[in-house]
Amino acid sequence: MRRDVFQAIADPTRRTILTLLAVQAMTPNALAEHFDTSRQAISKHLKVLTECELLTPTQDGREVHYELHVEKMKEIDKWISQFRMIWENRFNELDKVLENLKNKKK
Repeated sequence: MRRDVFQAIADPTRRTILTLLAVQAMTPNALAEHFDTSRQAISKHLKVLTECELLTPTQDGREVHYELHVEKMKEIDKWISQFRMIWENRFNELDKVLENLKNKKK
């Protein structure tokens, strides 16, 4: 089953994993140390994130290091940016209304 990035980031544990991996590549064991859950649960989250191409696994001997695939994160940013523009426009309009109200009081 092909998952999309929005399914992946819907889970708070996976968002935390992404945040941790934004700083440095880590093994599943190293990631599991940051959570009150089993290593197997973290592995399932890593599987989802890898299927969505948000993570890139790299084999290093017996260990696998996961790192953030930044290019895929741009897909999320692109989707969110349309809402950012809408809200910025609304806030700019609100600023104008407030400024007009302030000027009328003077």
